[in-house]
Amino acid sequence: MAVRTSTWSRFFLRLGGCLFLWWVLTGGSPSSWIIGVPTIALALWFMGTAPQTPPRYLSFVGLIHFIPYFLLQSVRGGIDVARRAYSPALPLDPQIIDFPLKLPVGHAQIFFINSVSLLPGTLSADLNGTTLKVHVLDRQVDPRLNQLESQVARLFKYDLRSH
Repeated sequence: MAVRTSTWSRFFLRLGGCLFLWWVLTGGSPSSWIIGVPTIALALWFMGTAPQTPPRYLSFVGLIHFIPYFLLQSVRGGIDVARRAYSPALPLDPQIIDFPLKLPVGHAQIFFINSVSLLPGTLSADLNGTTLKVHVLDRQVDPRLNQLESQVARLFKYDLRSH
């Protein structure tokens, strides 16, 4: 009986979240519900049929290290991209590189892939098994991707040395 209660409570929590999000995004407009109800129903169906992965808890210490690291890399990357845009003498060699992932499939890997796309000068392009294709402004970004992966591993309590 506990499984049913848990399933129903997750459903109603998701339903409430979707309804609230739609209401906020549309400013509570009554006419928006014509599109909103089918959209929410479809979203709930996708949430219910998507494979469930067990939750991975974040490390508080990892979070304390990740936030300043990510902010610093974002600022550095933004300055680098701006310098390249205003000074053609700086190297600019856009490419798509293959980055072999050491993070296991799941939340940590998804978080890493999204973090790569948020850093200036990089964009996650494709995931093929354990290889991520990344669009970069030049090949010098490789060490930064390794550092980012290590930070994400620390955040999700993974030891990359064993992979």
